[in-house]
Amino acid sequence: MSADSKSPGDSPFRTEPTARDEAPQFVLPLVVRIERDAPPARTDALETAARAVLTMLSDPRSLGDGEWAQSMRDWEDARIRKVVRRARGAEWRRAGELPGITLTGKSAEVRVFPPVPLDGWPKELAKLQVSGTELDDPEPPVDADRAQAVLWLNPQLEMSAGKAMAQAGHGAQLAWWALPEEERESWREAGFPLAVRTADPAEWRQLTDSGLPLVRDAGFTEIAPGSCTVVADHPRSRLRRP
Repeated sequence: MSADSKSPGDSPFRTEPTARDEAPQFVLPLVVRIERDAPPARTDALETAARAVLTMLSDPRSLGDGEWAQSMRDWEDARIRKVVRRARGAEWRRAGELPGITLTGKSAEVRVFPPVPLDGWPKELAKLQVSGTELDDPEPPVDADRAQAVLWLNPQLEMSAGKAMAQAGHGAQLAWWALPEEERESWREAGFPLAVRTADPAEWRQLTDSGLPLVRDAGFTEIAPGSCTVVADHPRSRLRRP
C-alpha cells in the first residue's frame, strides 16, 4: 500500500487488531550517536530523528523501483514500528558502514536504515543498546516557529529520549502522509524544517481534538496502549483541516 492511499481508518497506529497484524512485521531502525563526552541535546536529537524519517521516506531509493522500495512497502503494509538504539566510537563507525542515511543536527547525529524484519536485525545493529537513552537540553528550546511543522509531545507522558525520538518520527511520517505531493516536495526542498516541543497542558486537549494527525502508541514499551503521544501540526495541514 502506498503512502498516498493511507486513510485514517487504515492507520498503522490504531490500537485494536487490524489486517496489518497479519502481515510480516518490519521495523525502521534509527541509531543516535551518543559519545560519553559530547551527548546531543534532547530536543535536537528528537528533531534530527524526525527529519531522518522524512529523508528516508522521500529518498529515491525508497520509491518506485528503488533498492529500498520493497522493504519500505512491506514495512508500511504492517504496523509502523521504529526502534532507536544508541552507539558511540567503533559501534557508530560500524553502523555507518551499513546502507542508510545519516542526518546531522545542531548537536545530534542520527542514522536511519531501510526497514528490516522484526527478528532479523543486522548484527552490527542488533547488539546496540535500546534502553536507557537519556538526554537533556542544556538550554531550553526556543519557542517553535508556527510557520514550520511542529510535532507536539503529550505533556502528561514521560518518555525516554529514545522512545520520544521514535514517536517524533511517527508524527513526522503522519504529517508527510497528510500532505499532497506538491507540498511534500516543497517541504523536502526546504530541508524538512520542523520543531519538536512539549505542548502546553492547557492546550493539549484542543490539539488532540483538532483533526490534525495524531500518534497513538501500541504500548509495546514504556507507556500504556492507546496513549496519544504526538500531534503533527504542519502549516499546510492547518490550512486544510475542517
